[in-house]
Amino acid sequence: MERVGRHLILELWGCNAEHINSIPVIERAITETIAACDATLLDLRVYPFTPIGVTGVAILAESHVMIHTWPEHGYAAVDVFTCGQHTDPSKAVPVLRKYFQPERVQVMEMNRGIIIDEKARGDVGGVYAGVC
Repeated sequence: MERVGRHLILELWGCNAEHINSIPVIERAITETIAACDATLLDLRVYPFTPIGVTGVAILAESHVMIHTWPEHGYAAVDVFTCGQHTDPSKAVPVLRKYFQPERVQVMEMNRGIIIDEKARGDVGGVYAGVC
């Protein structure tokens, strides 16, 4: 597989409930995350939920950053997906720690990409059969 991007999936537990329920804090966290990763912001939207919780999504020239929060549980779920050799999604972690102050963080990373070897693709009669 030829890597075209890196996708970080972050689980943040024990977060500061006020911070992860604040639209301005989420906006700043996303904006600073994008800068730290050396990505390019195209659009940013942050939506509050009732009674609590926030979802923020940033569309990047290089892909996206998404944050979903459950302040009542001190939990935030974050995706940082960047393409290109100039970006580094792992630089999001210290930024998110700074803004959300989690007690515990789990980071899972996937390389995203294209299959180079046609035999490994699993094509059957023009239908993608999947590679597991």
